[in-house]
Amino acid sequence: MLDKFVTPYIKPLLMPLVTQLDKRGVHADQITIVGFVIGLLAVPLLAAQLWTAALVMIILNRVFDGLDGALARYQQRSSSAGGFLDICVDFLFYAAIPLGFALADPVQNALAASVLLTVFIGTGSSFLAFAIPAEKLNLARPQFANKSFYFLNGLTEGTETIAFFVAFCLWPAYFPELAYSFAFLGAITIFTRIHGGYRTLKSHTEKSDANETTDDNESTDNKSNVGSDIESNIETNVKSNVKNSDKSNDSNSNMNNNETTNEQDVKQEK
Repeated sequence: MLDKFVTPYIKPLLMPLVTQLDKRGVHADQITIVGFVIGLLAVPLLAAQLWTAALVMIILNRVFDGLDGALARYQQRSSSAGGFLDICVDFLFYAAIPLGFALADPVQNALAASVLLTVFIGTGSSFLAFAIPAEKLNLARPQFANKSFYFLNGLTEGTETIAFFVAFCLWPAYFPELAYSFAFLGAITIFTRIHGGYRTLKSHTEKSDANETTDDNESTDNKSNVGSDIESNIETNVKSNVKNSDKSNDSNSNMNNNETTNEQDVKQEK
């Protein structure tokens, strides 16, 4: 929900780093992989209950996640492959953090972490499942025009996720309560994405079908008009040929009459 408001403020802050990385010939995909590895380091740190160190890894992962896309656009190397890699490692990172807290205290945190992971599957699947037909239908995405594929809005997006991850690290004793709260908000996101996505796709599909029907009717009308024109032309040509034939017969008849008259005149002269 907050991504569209936060992103414009973050971009200018990343530009000094982006220009330095570009000068050193760093590729955006390299940033994606390094950021993912850094993020995974948070899991053993969480399991060891080193909350501050884990928080640093989480924040660094998010910085790298912002850098890779900004660098790709700066270098004019944005690609579907890069977007695919980025979204895959992002979801893996998101799933790894609840796992780290479950390992830190299985008795207290395991159930809450499981519920949160289930919700992550719902938000992620509804998010990605909508992107495929949205791309096929070429739906507009003005809020995320620079993304490699369609981003479906929701109550819990990247900003809210990181905010809760920070809260988990700052108040680890309250992880279950925070995780259940986040799961509840995520469940709302799942419902709104499925409901809104379904209605949007159905509406665009019906419009597309209506346009195809209109085009078919116009094509049929055009074919009918062409057929009528052909029939009219044939009828006109037939009538013209009949008239020409009548004129030819009249001409031949006149010629025969003239020949007969000439023969009679010749006989009279003899």
